[in-house]
Amino acid sequence: MSRWEPGARERLVVAAVDLFTEQGYDATTVAQIADRAGVTKSTFFRHFPDKRELLAAGQEAMSRLLTEGIAEAPATATPLEAVANGLERAATVMGPMNRELAPRLKAAIAASTELQERDALKTVGLTAAMAEALTARGIADPVAALAAELGALAFKRGFVTWSESDRPTDPFAPHALAALAELRAASSSLG
Repeated sequence: MSRWEPGARERLVVAAVDLFTEQGYDATTVAQIADRAGVTKSTFFRHFPDKRELLAAGQEAMSRLLTEGIAEAPATATPLEAVANGLERAATVMGPMNRELAPRLKAAIAASTELQERDALKTVGLTAAMAEALTARGIADPVAALAAELGALAFKRGFVTWSESDRPTDPFAPHALAALAELRAASSSLG
Protein backbone atom coordinates (compact mmCIF):
# COMPACT_ATOMS: atom_id res chain seq x y z
CA MET A 1 0.00 0.00 0.00
CA SER A 2 1.24 3.45 -0.85
CA ARG A 3 2.03 5.52 2.18
CA TRP A 4 1.58 9.06 0.84
CA GLU A 5 -0.87 8.52 -2.00
CA PRO A 6 -2.92 11.64 -2.80
CA GLY A 7 -6.62 11.64 -2.01
CA ALA A 8 -6.26 9.31 0.97
CA ARG A 9 -8.58 11.38 3.16
CA GLU A 10 -11.39 11.32 0.61
CA ARG A 11 -10.91 7.61 -0.07
CA LEU A 12 -11.08 6.92 3.67
CA VAL A 13 -14.39 8.78 3.95
CA VAL A 14 -15.89 6.93 0.97
CA ALA A 15 -14.63 3.56 2.24
CA ALA A 16 -16.02 4.22 5.72
CA VAL A 17 -19.45 5.30 4.47
CA ASP A 18 -19.62 2.25 2.21
CA LEU A 19 -18.64 -0.11 5.03
CA PHE A 20 -20.96 1.57 7.54
CA THR A 21 -23.80 1.08 5.05
CA GLU A 22 -22.88 -2.51 4.18
CA GLN A 23 -22.17 -3.94 7.61
CA GLY A 24 -23.05 -1.26 10.15
CA TYR A 25 -20.95 1.20 12.09
CA ASP A 26 -20.25 -1.07 15.06
CA ALA A 27 -19.10 -3.98 12.89
CA THR A 28 -16.70 -1.82 10.88
CA THR A 29 -13.09 -1.61 12.01
CA VAL A 30 -10.43 0.97 11.26
CA ALA A 31 -8.37 -1.80 9.63
CA GLN A 32 -11.25 -2.58 7.25
CA ILE A 33 -11.68 1.09 6.36
CA ALA A 34 -7.95 1.52 5.70
CA ASP A 35 -7.84 -1.66 3.63
CA ARG A 36 -10.85 -0.64 1.53
CA ALA A 37 -9.29 2.81 0.97
CA GLY A 38 -5.96 1.26 -0.03
CA VAL A 39 -3.95 2.84 2.78
CA THR A 40 -2.33 1.69 6.01
CA LYS A 41 -3.88 1.97 9.46
CA SER A 42 -1.25 4.55 10.37
CA THR A 43 -2.34 6.64 7.38
CA PHE A 44 -5.90 6.44 8.69
CA PHE A 45 -4.75 7.75 12.08
CA ARG A 46 -2.83 10.61 10.44
CA HIS A 47 -6.15 11.84 9.09
CA PHE A 48 -8.64 10.85 11.80
CA PRO A 49 -8.35 10.06 15.52
CA ASP A 50 -11.06 7.37 15.28
CA LYS A 51 -13.72 6.07 12.90
CA ARG A 52 -16.43 8.29 14.34
CA GLU A 53 -14.54 11.40 13.27
CA LEU A 54 -14.84 10.41 9.62
CA LEU A 55 -18.30 11.95 9.82
CA ALA A 56 -16.75 15.32 10.64
CA ALA A 57 -14.42 15.29 7.64
CA GLY A 58 -14.38 18.78 6.26
CA GLN A 59 -16.06 20.39 9.28
CA GLU A 60 -13.11 22.67 9.93
CA ALA A 61 -13.05 23.87 6.32
CA MET A 62 -16.83 24.28 6.34
CA SER A 63 -16.71 26.36 9.53
CA ARG A 64 -13.95 28.52 8.07
CA LEU A 65 -15.87 29.13 4.85
CA LEU A 66 -19.09 29.95 6.70
CA THR A 67 -17.32 32.46 8.94
CA GLU A 68 -15.39 34.02 6.06
CA GLY A 69 -18.60 34.47 4.11
CA ILE A 70 -20.31 36.05 7.11
CA ALA A 71 -17.34 38.34 7.77
CA GLU A 72 -17.21 39.45 4.14
CA ALA A 73 -20.91 40.25 3.86
CA PRO A 74 -21.62 43.93 3.20
CA ALA A 75 -21.67 46.10 6.32
CA THR A 76 -25.35 46.83 5.68
CA ALA A 77 -26.29 43.12 5.59
CA THR A 78 -28.87 41.91 8.09
CA PRO A 79 -27.87 38.93 10.22
CA LEU A 80 -29.67 36.51 7.90
CA GLU A 81 -28.18 38.15 4.81
CA ALA A 82 -24.74 37.64 6.36
CA VAL A 83 -25.62 33.99 7.06
CA ALA A 84 -26.76 33.63 3.44
CA ASN A 85 -23.39 34.99 2.35
CA GLY A 86 -21.74 32.36 4.55
CA LEU A 87 -23.89 29.59 3.11
CA GLU A 88 -22.99 30.66 -0.42
CA ARG A 89 -19.29 30.59 0.46
CA ALA A 90 -19.53 27.19 2.13
CA ALA A 91 -21.44 25.79 -0.83
CA THR A 92 -18.32 26.10 -2.96
CA VAL A 93 -16.91 22.91 -1.39
CA MET A 94 -20.08 20.87 -1.81
CA GLY A 95 -19.46 18.79 -4.90
CA PRO A 96 -20.49 15.57 -6.59
CA MET A 97 -18.82 13.39 -3.94
CA ASN A 98 -20.92 14.99 -1.18
CA ARG A 99 -24.06 14.47 -3.18
CA GLU A 100 -23.16 10.88 -4.07
CA LEU A 101 -22.40 9.96 -0.46
CA ALA A 102 -25.48 11.66 0.99
CA PRO A 103 -28.00 8.77 0.85
CA ARG A 104 -25.50 6.23 2.21
CA LEU A 105 -24.31 8.62 4.90
CA LYS A 106 -27.91 9.36 5.93
CA ALA A 107 -28.59 5.62 6.25
CA ALA A 108 -25.41 5.04 8.26
CA ILE A 109 -26.25 7.89 10.64
CA ALA A 110 -29.83 6.69 11.08
CA ALA A 111 -28.56 3.23 12.04
CA SER A 112 -26.01 4.33 14.65
CA THR A 113 -26.56 6.26 17.87
CA GLU A 114 -22.86 7.07 17.99
CA LEU A 115 -22.96 8.61 14.51
CA GLN A 116 -26.14 10.52 15.38
CA GLU A 117 -24.30 12.03 18.34
CA ARG A 118 -21.33 12.99 16.14
CA ASP A 119 -23.64 14.50 13.55
CA ALA A 120 -25.30 16.59 16.26
CA LEU A 121 -21.88 17.77 17.48
CA LYS A 122 -20.98 18.74 13.93
CA THR A 123 -24.10 20.88 13.70
CA VAL A 124 -23.35 22.47 17.07
CA GLY A 125 -19.84 23.32 15.87
CA LEU A 126 -21.05 24.91 12.63
CA THR A 127 -23.71 26.85 14.53
CA ALA A 128 -21.18 28.13 17.05
CA ALA A 129 -18.82 29.23 14.28
CA MET A 130 -21.59 31.21 12.59
CA ALA A 131 -22.73 32.78 15.88
CA GLU A 132 -19.17 33.88 16.66
CA ALA A 133 -18.78 35.39 13.19
CA LEU A 134 -22.05 37.28 13.62
CA THR A 135 -21.13 38.64 17.06
CA ALA A 136 -17.79 39.73 15.60
CA ARG A 137 -19.87 41.87 13.21
CA GLY A 138 -21.43 43.57 16.24
CA ILE A 139 -24.69 41.64 16.21
CA ALA A 140 -26.21 41.14 19.66
CA ASP A 141 -25.75 37.65 21.10
CA PRO A 142 -29.41 36.47 21.07
CA VAL A 143 -29.88 37.64 17.47
CA ALA A 144 -26.57 36.10 16.40
CA ALA A 145 -27.47 32.80 18.07
CA LEU A 146 -30.89 32.68 16.40
CA ALA A 147 -29.51 33.59 12.97
CA ALA A 148 -26.79 30.94 13.34
CA GLU A 149 -29.35 28.29 14.33
CA LEU A 150 -31.44 29.18 11.28
CA GLY A 151 -28.31 29.03 9.14
CA ALA A 152 -27.41 25.55 10.41
CA LEU A 153 -30.97 24.35 9.88
CA ALA A 154 -31.00 25.85 6.39
CA PHE A 155 -27.74 24.07 5.61
CA LYS A 156 -29.19 20.72 6.71
CA ARG A 157 -32.53 21.21 4.95
CA GLY A 158 -30.80 22.46 1.82
CA PHE A 159 -28.48 19.46 1.86
CA VAL A 160 -31.46 17.10 1.95
CA THR A 161 -33.25 18.76 -0.97
CA TRP A 162 -30.01 19.00 -2.95
CA SER A 163 -29.07 15.36 -2.40
CA GLU A 164 -32.58 14.18 -3.30
CA SER A 165 -32.94 16.43 -6.35
CA ASP A 166 -33.42 14.71 -9.69
CA ARG A 167 -31.01 17.21 -11.27
CA PRO A 168 -27.53 15.94 -10.29
CA THR A 169 -25.69 18.93 -11.73
CA ASP A 170 -27.55 21.46 -9.58
CA PRO A 171 -25.23 23.41 -7.29
CA PHE A 172 -25.82 23.26 -3.54
CA ALA A 173 -26.09 27.01 -2.82
CA PRO A 174 -29.60 27.61 -4.26
CA HIS A 175 -30.98 24.78 -2.11
CA ALA A 176 -29.44 26.17 1.09
CA LEU A 177 -30.59 29.71 0.28
CA ALA A 178 -34.12 28.52 -0.53
CA ALA A 179 -34.22 26.68 2.80
CA LEU A 180 -33.04 29.83 4.60
CA ALA A 181 -35.77 31.89 2.88
CA GLU A 182 -38.40 29.31 3.89
CA LEU A 183 -37.19 29.35 7.49
CA ARG A 184 -37.18 33.16 7.56
CA ALA A 185 -40.78 33.21 6.33
CA ALA A 186 -41.77 30.51 8.80
CA SER A 187 -40.17 32.37 11.72
CA SER A 188 -42.17 35.50 10.92
CA SER A 189 -45.36 33.53 11.52
CA LEU A 190 -44.31 32.55 15.06
CA GLY A 191 -45.75 35.75 16.41
